[in-house]
Amino acid sequence: MGKPTGFMEYQRELPADRPPQERIRDWQEFHLHFPDEKLQIQGARCMDCGIPFCHTGTLLSGMASGCPINNLIPEWNDLVYRGLWQKALDLLHKTNNFPEFTGRVCPAPCEGSCTLGINEPPVAIKTIERAIIDRGFAEGWIRPEPPQKRTGKTVAVVGSGPAGLACAAQLNKAGHTVTVYERADRIGGLLMYGIPNMKLDKQVVQRRVDLLAAEGINFVTNTEIGVDLPAAKLVEDYDAVVLCGGATKPRDLPAEGRELKGIHFAMEFLHYNTKSVLDGAASDRYLSAAGKDVIVIGGGDTGTDCVGTSLRHKCKRVVQFEILDRPPAERQPDNPWPEWPKIFRVDYGQEEAAALYGQDPRHYALMTKKFIGDEHGCVSGVLTVDIEWVTDPNSGRPTLKEVAGSEKVWPAQLVLLSMGFLGPEDTMVEQLGLARDPRSNVKADYEQYTTSVEKVFAAGDMRRGQSLVVWAINEGRGAAREVDRYLMGATSLP
Repeated sequence: MGKPTGFMEYQRELPADRPPQERIRDWQEFHLHFPDEKLQIQGARCMDCGIPFCHTGTLLSGMASGCPINNLIPEWNDLVYRGLWQKALDLLHKTNNFPEFTGRVCPAPCEGSCTLGINEPPVAIKTIERAIIDRGFAEGWIRPEPPQKRTGKTVAVVGSGPAGLACAAQLNKAGHTVTVYERADRIGGLLMYGIPNMKLDKQVVQRRVDLLAAEGINFVTNTEIGVDLPAAKLVEDYDAVVLCGGATKPRDLPAEGRELKGIHFAMEFLHYNTKSVLDGAASDRYLSAAGKDVIVIGGGDTGTDCVGTSLRHKCKRVVQFEILDRPPAERQPDNPWPEWPKIFRVDYGQEEAAALYGQDPRHYALMTKKFIGDEHGCVSGVLTVDIEWVTDPNSGRPTLKEVAGSEKVWPAQLVLLSMGFLGPEDTMVEQLGLARDPRSNVKADYEQYTTSVEKVFAAGDMRRGQSLVVWAINEGRGAAREVDRYLMGATSLP
């Protein structure tokens, strides 16, 4: 695969980004074009290793190792190296319905398990994936492909995030009539309103939605199942129902002063910011960071998105608190290849903040003790304390210990809680009387997706809990396969 000696001849190279001081002035994607010849060189680095872990999608130490949708990575790396772009696109679409999404927002567990990555920088798999799909659209190779005949079976998919869209796309290919319900005013779920435009341009999302609609999928917006339409009505009206509503219940921080104005969940901030950008006018629930001291509590992609969004609002200052220690610069002995490397990374938001303020906005091993308010009931500061992680002698588990005398008050007029999600919201689940697992997710076995209620299936974060976009696509495709089997007695879906 690729050039046999390419990994020895060429170094890893990624496309340049627009300078931080420039890109924080708009909401456009910030990655610049990468010439074809450089992409072919990157494809040449795929080393014909004979033991490609990049496509495996297994879980090691609780994290993805390799691609969860089993992308045929060595094969399309080789095709790109040889200039066979359309064949590369065909292979890419065999396993991935939406490479334009994963090529932009996936953390690339494939690269974490690349064999070359044992002792060299891994192959630039994510960059090549995005280039293949973007070229496919640019060249007009991607066109609507509606099924030649319909089965007469109907399926309702609840939620239009990556799991719901992948499920709908596969079921539509099988010839079923699919209707996707979305409570927001635009289709896309997390892809539309959970990820800022500079990271995933909404025209890219809408382009795919329009393609799916042209292939025969019905989309219904502004309809929350369990509120605007009883959940039981779907079970009554459709031959099968697939729940892909996500794990949208945010983790709260019940510290003193939590009731103060100006403390919000990250997704509220991000959702209504993107809606305002798309509408061209501020939403009535728009939250502005302009001129404010902003504190983002929690790391991860969502925390980074809050940092980047606050900077584009022209905030006064933004800092980010993380309760864990700063990760090491390199893999540790207890984190061997091909596990996902738990190392220190600088994402776009931190890079932008550092360029603007001269330092990384993240502060590690820091715990929020109290929110401080002003005379108007608005947050004005956050009291924190440094912590140390020590091993409990009885359980052997890490436990935190406050560092005496380390209390500090940070100014803040806007606090964004970005500490993950606890599971699906209750309304629809309770209306259907669905069984739940110990983490409150809808109970349905992986690779089966059947719930405790006849003809109701569940997939994505609603079933597995908060996870990656690529896992959502994996589950949406898998659920479609099992729904097709349920409806037809057999299935040819992968």
